[in-house]
Amino acid sequence: MQVHVLGSGAGGGFPQWNCNCSNCRQLRDGTLNGSARTQSSITVSANGTDWVLFNASPDIREQLASFPPLQPGRAVRDTGICAIVIVDAQIDHTTGLLVLREHTEPWDVYCTRAVHEDLTTGFPIFNILSHFQGVRWHEVPTDETPFTIPKAEGLRFTAVPLRSEAPPYSPRRHRTVPGDNVGVRIEDVRSGRNLFYAPGLGEVEPRVLRYFEAADCVLVDGTVWTDNELAREGISDKRAQEMGHLNQSGEGGLVGVLRPLACPRKILIHINNTNPILDEDSPERAALAEAGIEVAHDGMDITL
Repeated sequence: MQVHVLGSGAGGGFPQWNCNCSNCRQLRDGTLNGSARTQSSITVSANGTDWVLFNASPDIREQLASFPPLQPGRAVRDTGICAIVIVDAQIDHTTGLLVLREHTEPWDVYCTRAVHEDLTTGFPIFNILSHFQGVRWHEVPTDETPFTIPKAEGLRFTAVPLRSEAPPYSPRRHRTVPGDNVGVRIEDVRSGRNLFYAPGLGEVEPRVLRYFEAADCVLVDGTVWTDNELAREGISDKRAQEMGHLNQSGEGGLVGVLRPLACPRKILIHINNTNPILDEDSPERAALAEAGIEVAHDGMDITL
């Protein structure tokens, strides 16, 4: 199974267009040992030809241009993307669908009923796309029943409801239901190896931890280092928990969860522009290395 990180940043990417936090400022002036990031998305294939896109970020055009296997090569209008899986209805995971409107047939889009509801009401992207080729919606079960995607040969998927947060335009904001946010176990049926992908995560419940422990690679929410990170930068008084993200540091933080895991690879993705781990010379980055935790970057390849 091949996994390619198209985008590793959180909403707004890095540097964010209107942000002058210390990380964004230093990256622009060349004094930060780090790299720019587009907004979070990955693509997965078992055969190297048919690729499942996970989330469609606003940066999708740039991301497709950076990865030849997804580019047209078999017909005048063509793509290596065989289906799209959406893990939540957030803007940074869905707006790219509008960029993909020129597809030659309806997109096969896999998401939960809760996400479908938000994408046909509060943020009606599916309705807009119906004026083009539209989408074929496939409901993703929230009872942890595995499902397959016919065009994605050799892969099996399991959606795992997560405690996170619904988008601001959702009627379930602050009172989420199973399916507003999911992690996905992606398994290569031939080798049995699997990836657990969860770019939005507010709490590691015991049943979620079991998926962590059984994974060959965990690719998980790395949004913030501290819960009050945005306030410390003078950006917002919102805490990470209010936005559905678990901080990495301190008691109960994600580093403490990931450190003892025996799985071969533990990787953070969906990294906010304020997070000090973006500075590769920072003590926070050193702490991750000591704990055996990697930081995803745009263009990263993972083979399982």
